[in-house]
Amino acid sequence: MAAITAEAVKALREITDLPMMECKKALTEADGDQDKAIALLRDRVKGLALKFKDRATSEGRVHTMKSADGSLGVMIELQCETAPVAKNEDFLRVADQMCKQLLVGPGASTPEELLAQTAPDFPGKKLGEMLDEVFNKIREKMVLARVIRLPGPIGAYTHHDGKLGVLFQAKGTVKDEEVLKGVAMQIAALKPKVCLSSELDPVAVKEEHARQMAAAKASGKPENVLEKMVTGKMRTYFANEGVLVDQPYVKEDSKTVEKALADAGVTAVGYTRWYLGQS
Repeated sequence: MAAITAEAVKALREITDLPMMECKKALTEADGDQDKAIALLRDRVKGLALKFKDRATSEGRVHTMKSADGSLGVMIELQCETAPVAKNEDFLRVADQMCKQLLVGPGASTPEELLAQTAPDFPGKKLGEMLDEVFNKIREKMVLARVIRLPGPIGAYTHHDGKLGVLFQAKGTVKDEEVLKGVAMQIAALKPKVCLSSELDPVAVKEEHARQMAAAKASGKPENVLEKMVTGKMRTYFANEGVLVDQPYVKEDSKTVEKALADAGVTAVGYTRWYLGQS
């Protein structure tokens, strides 16, 4: 049996960030062989992770990123158990690498697909392995819950607490990217129901249009102005029903979101808004 020195235990701890006693025990069982000790610890940590599977992951980060030209945007939701871990440097580094790989890599439609890919800034290391290493250090359950990648032009926004993220999709040639970000921020703050009026219940919209037309006709106005009157009333109706493009643009409320986007050279396509832990 090889003698287990304090230096060997310390060296293994620096590699794994696991407790000294666990490192010493593993080295003893491995007869002083560091590689074998690491393999033993890896197996134990995986076994230990099974004990964590029923723990709630109510904290974490919703992280967004977009390409330099705004033509592509991504968002991931990485969950953990406690607020301090959600701010941990290693945890944030993994979240950043996940977003970056989703952006620059081949894409992924599921968390599992993304975890199987290599971290862009750590050649030869898969994202799943990086997440395991953080677990080894922190001993807290972590789950990559959701991933999404969307074509742009994109406006991306992550709230300062890291719990809310938005990707806003448009089409056209962008003249002012700040408007796209502004709309993404508005979606985060006001939580519209839908992006476009076409996404509302068509039966309800038809009934409201008929009601407004009847009211307009009852006003005695000329036939040639009735449709304009109804159009204005319907825009107000859509805004009140939570249609994004018909709402006042919060950064310049004399314009609707639709008008602000048009001035920026684009039209709205849709948006994805995630709040941590909510569908």
